[in-house]
Amino acid sequence: MDLKEQQKIDPVSRHADKQSDTPEYSPMDPPDAYAPPGMEEVPYEAMPPFLQGLMDEHKTIQIALESFEGVLGQLQENGLKPDKGVDEGLRSFFNLLDDQIVSHHQKEEKILFPVLHLRLIEKGEHSSGGESPITAVDMMEDDHVKLMQIAAVTFNYLGLAARLPDVRSRAIVLDAALEQGKALVELLRLHMFREDSVVFPLAVKHLSRSELNEMG
Repeated sequence: MDLKEQQKIDPVSRHADKQSDTPEYSPMDPPDAYAPPGMEEVPYEAMPPFLQGLMDEHKTIQIALESFEGVLGQLQENGLKPDKGVDEGLRSFFNLLDDQIVSHHQKEEKILFPVLHLRLIEKGEHSSGGESPITAVDMMEDDHVKLMQIAAVTFNYLGLAARLPDVRSRAIVLDAALEQGKALVELLRLHMFREDSVVFPLAVKHLSRSELNEMG
């Protein structure tokens, strides 16, 4: 996955009509994906409980991602040789995906995102082109869909590779599975960073404390 290319096609354009000598960036289109400029940092301690809970879940997912990344490295090095640790690592990650990551996304989509999306439109923090305004929330929801699609492809490729009798075909499918798995890791890691450092601070900025407390 080319993150630089993804930055170029990000749809959100913050304060698009503002004229200034200072370069303007979309909240979701920083010059460096992991170093957004000009964002007012909100420390974890200052976040309302609901957002702290989402950030805590991100930490749990991050630990699982590191383990999954290690499993992918073992598969790349050793292929599909019988390995109980690899099997358990894959099972653990995809169980986490089904049990926790999906529910985490649903929590964001049902509770936080609808209110924040409307507020960003009210404040003018959205794209200025197209039939309907696009906010940072739209990109986060798009990420959720992409993440599930990539996860499904990775899971299916791994299952297919394990069943193929032809060694060459098995190696080709395994390579495709590893490529998709690495893309999944990178996109999920970047997605959580964007939420922690951009979307959640936007929620603190534009939503009232009572609104955020009610979400919890």
